[in-house]
Amino acid sequence: MGPGARLAALLAVLALGTGDPERAAARGDTFSALTSVARALAPERRLLGLLRRYLRGEEARLRDLTRFYDKVLSLHEDSTTPVANPLLAFTLIKRLQSDWRNVVHSLEASENIRALKDGYEKVEQDLPAFEDLEGAARALMRLQDVYMLNVKGLARGVFQRVTGSAITDLYSPKRLFSLTGDDCFQVGKAGNVSCALSLSREFLLYSPDNKRMARNVLKYERLLAESPNHVVAEAVIQRPNIPHLQTRDTYEGLCQTLGSQPTLYQIPSLYCSYETNSNAYLLLQPIRKEVIHLEPYIALYHDFVSDSEAQKIRELAEPWLQRSVVASGEKQLQVEYRISKSAWLKDTVDPKLVTLNHRIAALTGLDVRPPYAEYLQVVNYGIGGHYEPHFDHATSPSSPLYRMKSGNRVATFMIYLSSVEAGGATAFIYANLSVPVVRNAALFWWNLHRSGEGDSDTLHAGCPVLVGDKWVANKWIHEYGQEFRRPCSSSPED
Repeated sequence: MGPGARLAALLAVLALGTGDPERAAARGDTFSALTSVARALAPERRLLGLLRRYLRGEEARLRDLTRFYDKVLSLHEDSTTPVANPLLAFTLIKRLQSDWRNVVHSLEASENIRALKDGYEKVEQDLPAFEDLEGAARALMRLQDVYMLNVKGLARGVFQRVTGSAITDLYSPKRLFSLTGDDCFQVGKAGNVSCALSLSREFLLYSPDNKRMARNVLKYERLLAESPNHVVAEAVIQRPNIPHLQTRDTYEGLCQTLGSQPTLYQIPSLYCSYETNSNAYLLLQPIRKEVIHLEPYIALYHDFVSDSEAQKIRELAEPWLQRSVVASGEKQLQVEYRISKSAWLKDTVDPKLVTLNHRIAALTGLDVRPPYAEYLQVVNYGIGGHYEPHFDHATSPSSPLYRMKSGNRVATFMIYLSSVEAGGATAFIYANLSVPVVRNAALFWWNLHRSGEGDSDTLHAGCPVLVGDKWVANKWIHEYGQEFRRPCSSSPED
């Protein structure tokens, strides 16, 4: 059993359960982009307003009930109260025949709760679906798994990695926010329920009188009965269709460094410079260049965009964000190993995009006009958003990338449009390095050798975002149009 499965089972076994909400008709996508999660604050504010009005109505009703209770109680506590008094006899019968019925079947209470329900139903269509709850729960398990977070600490709101006697603080929030037992149960329920059931049954063998565990057993059995395919789903983890699953440990190890690469600065062949690429466009404003790896060649260009440019690009993309997909043969699929939303922006949408393309072309020396390059793809990562090890270039002749009829993706130019508090590094698996999210910087690498063959050393991943709102923009440049800008070579090493 892997660490993620152990976390799911542990949380499910330890926590108290609640009922399973109805499954939404459409798959929820709120969790897959943090900007969508932020938008969910608005309907909750409306719900708070509804609840405030409900509570005020109930407070007034309860004050009336309290006065009624105190009055009747005082009559019962007065031993001298004679029922022979016709007035008292009348009020007794009236209370029992009418007043108590109004208490139990209060129209005011019904009106208050009806108003709350009506208001909720108006907001309901804007709320996250149950799939979002499952996605968010899986995100917590992913973060615990990849960053080896201490489970008990995470439940208390502490982001720590404990290895042996060493404790590493990965993130220190200004305010601790702990998970309730019900929160933990939801996380466990999104994980390995069948394993949690097995462990709960085993627990009862040693403590047969434990009522809470007995209730959990019944709950897990009901969950599995309601979703018979759940067991199969638990055993299947979608991964990229490449033979590199043995790199999982390397990937997680690189993510755990959070982009820290102190030993690289001891390599003399790596350097920093002001780059103009002998282009007049950059002479007055050269770009700060940091070569961080040679094979494959990876360069980081600091302050490639300004804060205002990054913000403008995010604003342009946000209304068009949709769940990110990956190529599977000739199809485009939504998968668990890529959690984000993305949008494509044409160069003509805004003058800032035209300027951006001129700057990319000047810096790389490549033709970035369509169809020699794709439109700018803007990506916003979700809760624990990530993209497991993959290639940017096509590895199959049937890939949708070839529909552009401009060859394969020869290079990637990726711009960090935001910063994050922790996580989210770009990990190059075989190069054995990770690059942290550097606000407004751009990362460049070649995907293909000069022979046109794919460079397997460019296998890379977007590490899960531990804390923060990660935005990137990708410019993928294709082979055609670059023949005289990056000449071919017959040597497989070039």
